[in-house]
Amino acid sequence: MIVVAIAGCGGGEEGEQAEIPGGADPEEVRVIDEWSSALREGDVDAAAEYFKLPSIAQNGTPAVELTTRKDAIAFNRALPCGAELIEAVTDGPFTVATFELTERPGAGACGDGVGETAKTAFLIEDGLIARWIRAADDPVLEQPSEPVV
Repeated sequence: MIVVAIAGCGGGEEGEQAEIPGGADPEEVRVIDEWSSALREGDVDAAAEYFKLPSIAQNGTPAVELTTRKDAIAFNRALPCGAELIEAVTDGPFTVATFELTERPGAGACGDGVGETAKTAFLIEDGLIARWIRAADDPVLEQPSEPVV
């Protein structure tokens, strides 16, 4: 009898990945987790390899089109914190990832951000990041379906 176990993505020993809560598509979670691991390790070149060209990045600023590998490297280098993926949920065509921020080797310093959380909406196409959009950390309050009297 052969038993096959499939795990979700996350940290752990090489070849061993913990499941990330949230129920998002496992392949998209893998891409996001591997990107964040490369960034957390300070390997901005490897992190840039996860971006489709062209792609769009928006980190609380106007959207930037990343058309070259050099653009993708510069975008990743500009991120001051590393990030550990702690949750990934599907929202329409996007996977919204929640990260715990960490320090990382290289340019920038996360400082007081260490241990805080941040969310990013990812659009993954062909196993690469096509859109990277910083998402609100706090959920938007839903409007009541009926007027409150």
